Amino acid sequence: MTLGPVEYVVLAFPGNKFTGKIAPALADLVDSGTIRIMDLAFVTKDADGNVLGYELTDLDDDEARAFDGVGSGGADLISEQDLHDIGEELEPNTSAAMLVWENVWATKFADAVREADGELLDHDRIPHEVLQAAVDWAAEASKEETAS
Repeated sequence: MTLGPVEYVVLAFPGNKFTGKIAPALADLVDSGTIRIMDLAFVTKDADGNVLGYELTDLDDDEARAFDGVGSGGADLISEQDLHDIGEELEPNTSAAMLVWENVWATKFADAVREADGELLDHDRIPHEVLQAAVDWAAEASKEETAS
């Protein structure tokens, strides 16, 4: 089985305000073939500091319905220890979701790099705030250049 690059993210929701509103956006990415969900799990820390981790299959029917169409590869890549460690880092009265996905869109490119004996030397994400600041700066510089 050929896999594209695999990534993960941990998203915190202070005040335990996780509502499942991200599920439709995930479902769109899955439906379009952009990503494949490999694992999805949740963790909560109550006001007393008690940590509880659970998988998508542990949700009650109403909660799970929000994730219809998201699917999960059932790879069980997120361990109980992962969830415990995440929970320990959370502030009290906070929940988090951990998502592991394959970038299906990049599979052909990744295969081509491997077949060419290419090596990944670096990979990182540019934080949204940094990117937005750079875009804003470039737009302002362009305005100033045009005005002169």
